[in-house]
Amino acid sequence: MRLLKDYPAVSYIAPFATVLVLLALWPKLPFEPHWTWPVAVLIPGAVCLVSWPRELSTAPARWPASIAIGAAVFLLWIAPDLLFPHYRDSAVFSNRILGRVHSSLPPEALHSVWVLAWRTARAVLVVPIAEELFWRGWLLRWLIKHDFQKVPLGAYAPVSFWVTAALFASEHGPYWDVGLVTGVIYNGG
Repeated sequence: MRLLKDYPAVSYIAPFATVLVLLALWPKLPFEPHWTWPVAVLIPGAVCLVSWPRELSTAPARWPASIAIGAAVFLLWIAPDLLFPHYRDSAVFSNRILGRVHSSLPPEALHSVWVLAWRTARAVLVVPIAEELFWRGWLLRWLIKHDFQKVPLGAYAPVSFWVTAALFASEHGPYWDVGLVTGVIYNGG
């Protein structure tokens, strides 16, 4: 894997780029719709495994705090919609730039255990790893110093912190508000 050795940023960018490319190509993927979901999990999952940065441990660190932060962020994403139904219908959240809240699944897929299981696997196993490698493993450090490997994980610089949080928020479209708070929480962790 000379590419990964010569260009260490590839290890951090490739999983996220793979997820984005698959999302962009989704309607044109040459698979039966039934097989599109496993492809959306297995290909980026394989890219994560193959390109995993060797300097990162896979052993959980501070796992009680990680579980608590994960639970808090889960509630942060769910609570606003439960407490204030339809607030995302306002122009601040739903517009031509951010999009609107809607299901990307056709109605029949919403009742398919196969589709929901694969979609859950992607949302729980693949996307968080790809996002964390990209946003906090690479971009947050690269904005501090282009030779990002010389910047320790969790390093703080105001511009890097806020640019990464803002971009992370923008990635989440109509959920930018909770994306911003989540980005701040994750950047601070």
